[in-house]
Amino acid sequence: MTAMRFFMLSALYLPLALAVAAPSVAIGQTADKASLDTSSSAFNTQAQRLDKLFGELKREADPDAATGIANQIRREWQDSGSASINLLIQWADKAMGEDKNAAALDFLDEAIRLRPDYVEGWNRRATLHFKMGNYRKSMSDINQVLKIEPRHFGALAGMAAILAQSGRDELAMKAWERFLDVYPTERQAQKEMGDLAEKLTGQRT
Repeated sequence: MTAMRFFMLSALYLPLALAVAAPSVAIGQTADKASLDTSSSAFNTQAQRLDKLFGELKREADPDAATGIANQIRREWQDSGSASINLLIQWADKAMGEDKNAAALDFLDEAIRLRPDYVEGWNRRATLHFKMGNYRKSMSDINQVLKIEPRHFGALAGMAAILAQSGRDELAMKAWERFLDVYPTERQAQKEMGDLAEKLTGQRT
């Protein structure tokens, strides 16, 4: 998986029901247990849940377990808290999947206009701009993502990819360092940074 794959993965459409639906009662689970889980989660804001997950991600030594935590973080990012915004993102993802980039851009522009603090609106648009070859605009949107959420590992991977492609290897390495400070066990990120370190060492000798 390349650096750009990280970037794209952070913007993949996660099914709307997975992101926003309340958990159902599992087979064999009592109604009381389900009620308790729902009531306890009601006291947690998204910011609190993210802080908890990022703490777990940083401490988790098992890469597979860390992947599960990272996916939970992505689900939190996916949910805007607004059915209208979620629908715009869903339409944008569908349009991107069909290479209808102009339509996707319209949907994302509207989502950002309605919710400028919604991190995934900016991240999706950064991904689309990259796909369209608009690297300057992509980097501008990445900077907005990181202004809202400095721990956004998908955006950091996108930044590293753009910097590396433009020959700014030292800055790309710094972006990977920031990524690994947030998500230390990601093997591909470790490899990307190691490859850059070897390249820079070779240039200095």
